[in-house]
Amino acid sequence: MIWGCFTKAVGQIGDRRFLRVTALGLLLTLALLVGVYAASLWLIDRLVPDSVHIPFVGPVGGLETLLGIGSILLMFGLSVFLMVPVASAFSGLFLDTVAQAVEDRHYPALPPVTPLPLLDTAIGALNFFGLVMLINLVALVAYAFAGPLAPVAFWVLNGYLLGREYFTMAAERRLPRDAARALRRQHAGTVWMAGILMAAPLSVPLLNLLIPVLGAATFTHLFHRLRLQG
Repeated sequence: MIWGCFTKAVGQIGDRRFLRVTALGLLLTLALLVGVYAASLWLIDRLVPDSVHIPFVGPVGGLETLLGIGSILLMFGLSVFLMVPVASAFSGLFLDTVAQAVEDRHYPALPPVTPLPLLDTAIGALNFFGLVMLINLVALVAYAFAGPLAPVAFWVLNGYLLGREYFTMAAERRLPRDAARALRRQHAGTVWMAGILMAAPLSVPLLNLLIPVLGAATFTHLFHRLRLQG
Protein backbone atom coordinates (compact mmCIF):
# COMPACT_ATOMS: atom_id res chain seq x y z
CA MET A 1 0.00 0.00 0.00
CA ILE A 2 2.67 2.52 1.03
CA TRP A 3 4.85 1.76 -1.98
CA GLY A 4 1.86 2.05 -4.31
CA CYS A 5 1.06 5.49 -2.90
CA PHE A 6 4.68 6.55 -3.32
CA THR A 7 4.92 5.37 -6.94
CA LYS A 8 1.73 7.25 -7.79
CA ALA A 9 3.29 10.38 -6.30
CA VAL A 10 6.47 9.86 -8.33
CA GLY A 11 4.38 9.38 -11.47
CA GLN A 12 2.94 12.88 -11.04
CA ILE A 13 6.27 14.65 -10.41
CA GLY A 14 6.02 16.46 -13.79
CA ASP A 15 2.77 18.17 -12.78
CA ARG A 16 3.14 21.96 -13.06
CA ARG A 17 1.91 22.49 -9.52
CA PHE A 18 4.40 19.92 -8.25
CA LEU A 19 7.24 21.66 -10.10
CA ARG A 20 6.22 25.09 -8.85
CA VAL A 21 6.06 23.92 -5.25
CA THR A 22 9.40 22.09 -5.64
CA ALA A 23 10.98 25.36 -6.80
CA LEU A 24 9.54 27.18 -3.78
CA GLY A 25 10.85 24.45 -1.50
CA LEU A 26 14.30 24.75 -3.05
CA LEU A 27 14.33 28.48 -2.37
CA LEU A 28 13.18 27.87 1.20
CA THR A 29 15.95 25.32 1.75
CA LEU A 30 18.67 27.51 0.25
CA ALA A 31 17.51 30.51 2.28
CA LEU A 32 17.70 28.50 5.50
CA LEU A 33 21.14 27.07 4.70
CA VAL A 34 22.53 30.47 3.70
CA GLY A 35 21.10 32.01 6.87
CA VAL A 36 22.64 29.36 9.11
CA TYR A 37 25.98 29.59 7.27
CA ALA A 38 26.04 33.40 7.53
CA ALA A 39 25.30 33.16 11.26
CA SER A 40 28.14 30.65 11.74
CA LEU A 41 30.62 32.92 9.91
CA TRP A 42 29.52 35.88 12.03
CA LEU A 43 30.01 33.83 15.19
CA ILE A 44 33.49 32.73 14.07
CA ASP A 45 34.42 36.35 13.33
CA ARG A 46 33.25 37.44 16.79
CA LEU A 47 34.74 34.66 18.88
CA VAL A 48 37.96 33.59 17.14
CA PRO A 49 41.02 35.86 17.47
CA ASP A 50 43.15 36.77 14.45
CA SER A 51 46.01 34.76 15.90
CA VAL A 52 47.01 32.78 18.99
CA HIS A 53 50.39 32.50 20.64
CA ILE A 54 51.72 28.94 20.94
CA PRO A 55 54.76 28.39 23.24
CA PHE A 56 57.99 27.66 21.31
CA VAL A 57 56.15 28.34 18.06
CA GLY A 58 55.00 31.93 18.30
CA PRO A 59 51.88 33.57 16.91
CA VAL A 60 49.79 31.43 14.61
CA GLY A 61 47.26 33.14 12.36
CA GLY A 62 44.71 32.11 9.80
CA LEU A 63 42.37 30.46 12.30
CA GLU A 64 39.35 32.30 10.91
CA THR A 65 40.13 31.05 7.40
CA LEU A 66 40.64 27.50 8.63
CA LEU A 67 37.40 27.52 10.59
CA GLY A 68 35.61 29.16 7.67
CA ILE A 69 36.62 26.28 5.40
CA GLY A 70 35.58 23.81 8.08
CA SER A 71 32.21 25.52 8.35
CA ILE A 72 31.58 24.83 4.66
CA LEU A 73 32.11 21.12 5.25
CA LEU A 74 29.92 21.34 8.33
CA MET A 75 27.11 22.86 6.29
CA PHE A 76 27.06 19.85 3.98
CA GLY A 77 26.46 17.67 7.03
CA LEU A 78 23.92 20.07 8.50
CA SER A 79 22.02 20.16 5.20
CA VAL A 80 20.86 16.60 5.92
CA PHE A 81 19.80 17.54 9.45
CA LEU A 82 18.11 20.76 8.32
CA MET A 83 16.09 19.06 5.58
CA VAL A 84 13.82 17.46 8.18
CA PRO A 85 12.51 20.73 9.67
CA VAL A 86 12.43 22.20 6.15
CA ALA A 87 10.26 19.29 5.03
CA SER A 88 8.00 19.76 8.04
CA ALA A 89 7.58 23.49 7.42
CA PHE A 90 7.10 22.78 3.75
CA SER A 91 4.29 20.32 4.46
CA GLY A 92 2.38 22.96 6.38
CA LEU A 93 2.81 25.75 3.87
CA PHE A 94 2.37 23.90 0.59
CA LEU A 95 0.60 20.61 1.31
CA ASP A 96 -2.78 21.94 0.21
CA THR A 97 -1.45 22.80 -3.26
CA VAL A 98 0.14 19.38 -3.73
CA ALA A 99 -2.87 17.54 -2.27
CA GLN A 100 -5.24 19.39 -4.55
CA ALA A 101 -3.14 18.48 -7.59
CA VAL A 102 -3.25 14.82 -6.53
CA GLU A 103 -6.99 14.87 -5.98
CA ASP A 104 -7.68 16.65 -9.27
CA ARG A 105 -5.89 13.86 -11.16
CA HIS A 106 -6.70 10.74 -9.12
CA TYR A 107 -9.89 11.59 -7.17
CA PRO A 108 -11.83 14.01 -9.42
CA ALA A 109 -15.23 13.07 -7.95
CA LEU A 110 -14.39 14.50 -4.52
CA PRO A 111 -16.17 17.71 -3.47
CA PRO A 112 -14.05 20.86 -3.17
CA VAL A 113 -12.41 21.68 0.15
CA THR A 114 -12.19 25.03 1.90
CA PRO A 115 -8.52 25.96 2.29
CA LEU A 116 -7.36 26.90 5.77
CA PRO A 117 -6.58 30.60 6.34
CA LEU A 118 -2.97 31.40 5.38
CA LEU A 119 -2.18 32.76 8.86
CA ASP A 120 -3.38 29.57 10.57
CA THR A 121 -1.38 27.48 8.10
CA ALA A 122 1.79 29.53 8.67
CA ILE A 123 1.46 29.39 12.47
CA GLY A 124 0.93 25.63 12.41
CA ALA A 125 3.93 25.14 10.11
CA LEU A 126 6.19 27.31 12.30
CA ASN A 127 5.09 25.52 15.47
CA PHE A 128 5.89 22.12 13.98
CA PHE A 129 9.16 23.43 12.54
CA GLY A 130 10.21 24.50 16.05
CA LEU A 131 9.15 21.17 17.55
CA VAL A 132 11.13 19.16 14.99
CA MET A 133 14.21 21.36 15.46
CA LEU A 134 14.04 20.99 19.25
CA ILE A 135 13.56 17.21 19.19
CA ASN A 136 16.38 16.71 16.69
CA LEU A 137 18.77 18.91 18.67
CA VAL A 138 18.11 16.84 21.77
CA ALA A 139 18.41 13.63 19.73
CA LEU A 140 21.88 14.63 18.48
CA VAL A 141 23.23 13.27 21.76
CA ALA A 142 21.53 9.92 21.12
CA TYR A 143 22.85 9.87 17.56
CA ALA A 144 26.39 10.25 18.90
CA PHE A 145 26.00 7.11 21.02
CA ALA A 146 24.18 5.14 18.32
CA GLY A 147 27.35 4.69 16.23
CA PRO A 148 26.63 2.99 12.90
CA LEU A 149 22.95 2.80 13.83
CA ALA A 150 22.69 6.61 13.95
CA PRO A 151 21.08 6.84 10.46
CA VAL A 152 18.48 4.26 11.49
CA ALA A 153 17.72 6.22 14.67
CA PHE A 154 17.43 9.38 12.57
CA TRP A 155 14.99 7.71 10.16
CA VAL A 156 12.86 6.14 12.90
CA LEU A 157 12.52 9.33 14.94
CA ASN A 158 11.89 11.65 12.03
CA GLY A 159 9.74 9.08 10.27
CA TYR A 160 7.38 9.25 13.22
CA LEU A 161 7.37 13.06 13.27
CA LEU A 162 6.94 13.52 9.53
CA GLY A 163 4.37 10.75 9.19
CA ARG A 164 2.32 12.19 12.01
CA GLU A 165 2.40 15.68 10.52
CA TYR A 166 1.89 14.79 6.85
CA PHE A 167 -0.98 12.40 7.51
CA THR A 168 -2.78 14.69 9.96
CA MET A 169 -2.62 17.62 7.56
CA ALA A 170 -3.79 15.53 4.61
CA ALA A 171 -6.65 14.10 6.68
CA GLU A 172 -7.76 17.44 8.13
CA ARG A 173 -8.47 18.70 4.62
CA ARG A 174 -11.35 16.21 4.41
CA LEU A 175 -12.22 15.30 8.00
CA PRO A 176 -12.86 17.12 11.28
CA ARG A 177 -9.74 17.34 13.44
CA ASP A 178 -10.84 14.68 15.94
CA ALA A 179 -11.76 12.24 13.17
CA ALA A 180 -8.46 12.88 11.36
CA ARG A 181 -6.44 12.14 14.48
CA ALA A 182 -8.51 9.07 15.29
CA LEU A 183 -7.83 7.70 11.79
CA ARG A 184 -4.11 8.35 12.24
CA ARG A 185 -4.05 6.54 15.58
CA GLN A 186 -5.99 3.62 14.10
CA HIS A 187 -3.32 3.16 11.41
CA ALA A 188 -0.36 4.41 13.44
CA GLY A 189 2.02 1.67 12.25
CA THR A 190 1.30 2.28 8.57
CA VAL A 191 1.65 6.04 9.00
CA TRP A 192 4.97 5.60 10.82
CA MET A 193 6.37 3.30 8.14
CA ALA A 194 5.33 5.76 5.42
CA GLY A 195 7.06 8.51 7.41
CA ILE A 196 10.26 6.46 7.52
CA LEU A 197 10.03 6.07 3.73
CA MET A 198 10.02 9.87 3.54
CA ALA A 199 12.73 10.41 6.18
CA ALA A 200 15.34 8.04 4.70
CA PRO A 201 15.82 9.91 1.38
CA LEU A 202 16.15 13.18 3.32
CA SER A 203 19.68 11.93 4.10
CA VAL A 204 20.58 11.99 0.38
CA PRO A 205 21.66 15.40 -0.98
CA LEU A 206 19.68 16.66 -4.00
CA LEU A 207 17.18 13.79 -3.74
CA ASN A 208 16.03 15.27 -0.44
CA LEU A 209 14.82 18.38 -2.31
CA LEU A 210 12.05 16.34 -3.94
CA ILE A 211 10.88 14.55 -0.80
CA PRO A 212 8.63 17.28 0.66
CA VAL A 213 6.49 17.30 -2.50
CA LEU A 214 6.53 13.52 -2.84
CA GLY A 215 5.74 13.19 0.86
CA ALA A 216 2.70 15.46 0.63
CA ALA A 217 1.47 13.56 -2.43
CA THR A 218 2.17 10.13 -0.92
CA PHE A 219 0.26 10.90 2.26
CA THR A 220 -2.67 12.30 0.30
CA HIS A 221 -2.96 8.94 -1.47
CA LEU A 222 -2.41 7.08 1.80
CA PHE A 223 -5.16 9.03 3.54
CA HIS A 224 -7.71 8.21 0.85
CA ARG A 225 -6.79 4.50 0.89
CA LEU A 226 -6.95 4.24 4.69
CA ARG A 227 -10.19 6.21 4.80
CA LEU A 228 -11.82 3.66 2.50
CA GLN A 229 -10.63 0.86 4.80
CA GLY A 230 -12.21 2.60 7.78
